[in-house]
Formats: sequence, structure tokens, C-alpha cells
Amino acid sequence: MASVTFRHTSVTYPDGSLGLADIGLEVREGEFMALIGPSGSGKTTLLRTLAGFITPSQGEVLIGDEVVAAPGRSVPVERRGLGMVFQQHAVWPHMSVEQNIAYPLKLAGAGRAERRARVAEVLELVGLGGFGSRRPSQLSGGQRQRVALARAIVRKPRVLLLDEALSALDEPLRADLRAQLQAMSKQLGLTVVHVTHDRSEALAIADRIAVLDGGRLQQIGAPDELIERPASPFVARFLGDATLLRGRLENGLFHAEQVPLAVPAARITPGAPDSTQASMDVTSASGPASRGPASSSSAADGPVNRNAPLTGLLAVRPEQFRLTAVEGSPADDAAGETPAGTSPVNGGAGNTPSGGNAADHLTNAPSSRDASTATGPGARVTSGDDDPPPALIPASAPARVLSSLYGRHSCSARIEWSGLEFSCETALWRPQPGQAVRVDVTAGTFYPLSAAGSTPAARQEGEHAA
Repeated sequence: MASVTFRHTSVTYPDGSLGLADIGLEVREGEFMALIGPSGSGKTTLLRTLAGFITPSQGEVLIGDEVVAAPGRSVPVERRGLGMVFQQHAVWPHMSVEQNIAYPLKLAGAGRAERRARVAEVLELVGLGGFGSRRPSQLSGGQRQRVALARAIVRKPRVLLLDEALSALDEPLRADLRAQLQAMSKQLGLTVVHVTHDRSEALAIADRIAVLDGGRLQQIGAPDELIERPASPFVARFLGDATLLRGRLENGLFHAEQVPLAVPAARITPGAPDSTQASMDVTSASGPASRGPASSSSAADGPVNRNAPLTGLLAVRPEQFRLTAVEGSPADDAAGETPAGTSPVNGGAGNTPSGGNAADHLTNAPSSRDASTATGPGARVTSGDDDPPPALIPASAPARVLSSLYGRHSCSARIEWSGLEFSCETALWRPQPGQAVRVDVTAGTFYPLSAAGSTPAARQEGEHAA
């Protein structure tokens, strides 16, 4: 196994289009790194550059201490010491399972006894012991993919590359192979780079995740870090399915512009100080707005008018909405309960100053304790003692449930509220289509825009915001 390093790596295609822009990324030795992003984000281009199918226009690619790619220089694919598994199984139908797996060893000049011993070892490792004499036509799709995986690791590669390797499989087989892949990579100490469009898969098995958009890295971090502390509105929306609400933060409350919602500042976490203030989708009446180009500007850019409200975006994940049935509507007794893990961070907000930056608004008020310390399944979440008095929080107008899909751990609801649609999750109760509900927010992440629109990025985002 070996580390992988991208140093200021860029790819520009002959037609002038950008594939990758100044990528700086290190995959540690023995780490499982997932690359995710929307279509055209650059994740597959990054993998193909590492594999040797694309030569970078600028920068370098290293495997361990060896520079394998740079402008005008590229180590051949077969000499990079890589194992690769693609979406399609790519096993040779005229060969037995054993012959398929042994083929890389045969090319390397390994003797027959060594090939047999090594093939038997990896067959046991992938759960196909005793299948060596079978033909691919006698195997299921999952078994054929295990053959491809065994062939990729039989030569003990420095790095294992997976390109949508599990996406062609059906559940629950896919979940089983996902767990097996994670366990095997740890057992062998493999360095793995995994491209996937499945966000749940990336969150489930990766040690760290790199989120890309427009050929640029948006954020790198552990799964829980990306979900709880997204660096930008784009990451919050793409990875956490967050709804982005434009509004203003003043006097201890976030006031949404397009829906009748006020959220105590004590429930809100400030976005990362170096968050990218572009490349984002914003909810609007007609659906997601277009994404702007990436920018490195942050909320701290430009002067701050401390006598003015702070305008920005509040990112709210589906499980951070709390729905309660309007009196007289059918609902079960558990209405208003939310899943564990969505407890607001409660603190005093009534004396928060009306101007300044996000930290001023969200941390200057005193805080005493969380609303709930329960962490088990179905823990009840309530408003905290340090929220402003209820009389100071404007009541929200009812919303209407459009759909409600059952799930084993939570129900996914779609609501219509003031002409906009929102995705929510409920635990312990299932709202019914057509039911009237009130909407509250238990937690969210605030990304400030310049109050005066002093930066190009802020002005551009202001134009896209709902």
C-alpha cells in the first residue's frame, strides 16, 4: 500500500474545457477515500488521472514518493502498481474463476504454484472459496463482481481504484458487498480511492470523503464532519439534502424571507469561516437555482456594518425540520417528535447584537444547557429553556403535506409551504398527505452573505438566493 498525492493538479481538455482545477489532495496510506460530486464534477477525471488514462496539464500526481504523472511525463498504467474495479464486472467468460483471478499473476511471471496459492487465498478473502473451477456464467452478478475484486487485489496493489464498482448491484446484495469491501480493505491495509455517485455509500464506508464540483475540491473530511459542519451551502445541500433559506439574522432570530419562519439564533451553528460562498443551489418557487462558479471568498471579506442585520443562508437538513399537526388534523400522539441527533444547540439569544458577523450573532448570547441529553432512538426533542420567550418568536403559518413515504427509521415527508416545497423527516409518526402541519426548525447552519454585497461572490449569491 502507498499514499496518493495530487499537487496543484489541473486538467484542461483540447477544446479548452476544464476537467480539474488546482487539486491539492492527499490520500493517506491505508485510507479509504471516497470521491463524490454531481455529474461533471471531476471525480472520474481525478480517478482517471491517477490511473494514468489522463495526463495532467499542470501539477503532479504521486504514488508514495514516486511522481507518476506531470505535464509531459506519465508512467504507464501497468507500471503504477494499481488494482482497478469498474462498474461492469469485466470478467472473461471463456476463463474459469481461477483463471480470471490468476491472469495478472501470469502476466507478472509468477509460477504455477504461487498462482494457485495466491488465488486460493483471495478467493477465501472475498467469500468465494471453492468457486475456482466455475465459469462466470454460473455466477450471480455479485459473485462476478467479487471475482473482479479478487483479480484487482491478487497482486497486492499499492492502491486500489474503484469506479462505481458497486452501482450495478441490487440491494441487499450491494449492502453486503459494501460491508465486505470495507472489512477487507482494513484487513489488508489497502489504500482505496472510490468514485461513487451514491452519497449514502460514501458516508457508510469511507474514512474521508472529497466533495468535488466544477472540477474543484469543495471540502474534504470525515463523514460526520461533512454532515455536521459543511464548509459551504453547496456541500450542505449536496451531501445533507439541506434546504437553503435566505433571510436575515438580527435580535437573536433568523427571519426567513420567503416563508413565515423565525429560528432562535441559539439553535444555529455558524458555517465554516473559510466556507466557499458559491457553487450552490438555492430553493426557489420554481426549484433549484443555478450554481455559481467556485470562489474562495469568505464571510469575513469586506467591511462589516455592525449596525445592520446580517443577511445569509440557513441550511436545514430534512431531519432538522420539526412538524407538528395543526389541531383538528389527524395525527398520532407522537406528533412533534424528531429523530435522535437533531437536538438544537440551545442558548440565550435575546440580547444578541443586531450587527456584526455570524459569530457575534450566534455565540455572544449566554448558554446554559442543551434542550435534551437523550441520545437513544426516538429521543424527544423540545425547545430549550434559553430560547427567547415564545411570544417573541413569530408563529409560523401552516404548511400542507404533499407526500409521506414510510421508512424503517424515519418517514420522508414533502410539504408545500408558502408556495415552496421542502423535504422533511419525521420519527415516531407519519403525517398524511393533505394534512396541515406547523413547521419549526430544531437546528441549522448559517452562511453569511455580505450585508452590503461588498464582494462579487456575495453579490452573485444574492442574485441566486430565494
